[in-house]
Amino acid sequence: MIRRLAPFLIAFALAACASAPSYAPAAAPNGAGYSERQIESNRFFVTYRASGSADAALLQDYALLRAAEVTLERGGEWFWVDRRGLDEEGSYNSGPRFSVGLGGASFGGNSGVGVGVGMNFPLGGGQQTQRAHSATLEMRIGEGPKPADPNAYDAREISANLRARLTAPPR
Repeated sequence: MIRRLAPFLIAFALAACASAPSYAPAAAPNGAGYSERQIESNRFFVTYRASGSADAALLQDYALLRAAEVTLERGGEWFWVDRRGLDEEGSYNSGPRFSVGLGGASFGGNSGVGVGVGMNFPLGGGQQTQRAHSATLEMRIGEGPKPADPNAYDAREISANLRARLTAPPR
């Protein structure tokens, strides 16, 4: 009985471990979390990396939030995003899926082969979700009045709005 339940228990345990990344600094180079690298006196690469793949929009929001913090920490009021990069995993459709698996094993004098078939019918519709491993912004801190351009951001507004949205309890 335990042997039959083992694959389900393993799948459940792995699903429980998969969670949205949290906003925190990276503990190591190329580790999960945010980091920045100064490339000129007012220009930075800001990156947010997930430990696996995560919702690309969330990673982009985390990178944008860190860009706002870098701007405020350095006495700026606004920043300009020159380039955006996304280390994409691809996208998947959350609609119905079908999968087939084949495996074999040998234990001492015994061997076995198994075939598995699975179908998934999510109950939430078929919306497209983009997944990524990291999001990077090349940004520069601006001085003077903020330009009326979609690539220029008010650091205080971005910080307040993103923090409120990202820390709000899910509905």
